[in-house]
Amino acid sequence: MKKIVFALMAMSLMTVNFVNAQDKEEKSNDFKKWQVRVRALGVAPDESATIGVIGGDVNISNTIVPELDFTYFFTKNFAAELILGTTKHNVEAVNTVAGNVDLGSVWLLPPTLTGQYHFYTSDSKVFKPYVGAGVNYTFFYNVKSGAVADVKYDNAFGFAAQLGFDLMLDDKFFINVDAKRLFLNTDVTVDASNLAPGLIVPADVDINPWLLGVGVGMKF
Repeated sequence: MKKIVFALMAMSLMTVNFVNAQDKEEKSNDFKKWQVRVRALGVAPDESATIGVIGGDVNISNTIVPELDFTYFFTKNFAAELILGTTKHNVEAVNTVAGNVDLGSVWLLPPTLTGQYHFYTSDSKVFKPYVGAGVNYTFFYNVKSGAVADVKYDNAFGFAAQLGFDLMLDDKFFINVDAKRLFLNTDVTVDASNLAPGLIVPADVDINPWLLGVGVGMKF
């Protein structure tokens, strides 16, 4: 009986010490599990295409848009980030046998989820770079067909690579600089039957945009 009581007391003491140690650790650092950022995002496609029937290549316009993202920290170093934003791009087939063809415009919604590793460069934890990689799924919507009868884009999965840093202003607010590369490909079908009867042009398009962002964030 005495051995059982002694064992229970020892386990209780170990549990109390473990909880106290965790509490001290959490109170002694700035580990906050959530952060949110608002960024101005420049989107610059690094595009190329294989176009059937008429040949040529593709030109996709650059754009600047607002972007919102949320980050959850599993530990002080490992986190997951969800990026939300939508962009409009003008599209043109260039150097085809028919010359340059206006393909109108398309909106892209590419929610992207990355896993990140955050570095702490000093005890002050003011400058915090990070690297990340993940996946994205791009929706194409609100298509305007320009000079042709219709353009269809297939929604597609892609991969993402990421590099950036947070510059802490205090223990809550920070400035963020971020660069991502999406590796994104889509199949496009152009209905140009208004230009030549029965003309349907398939294209395999690599969009592969660079996403360059600057903004502010808050930890909570």
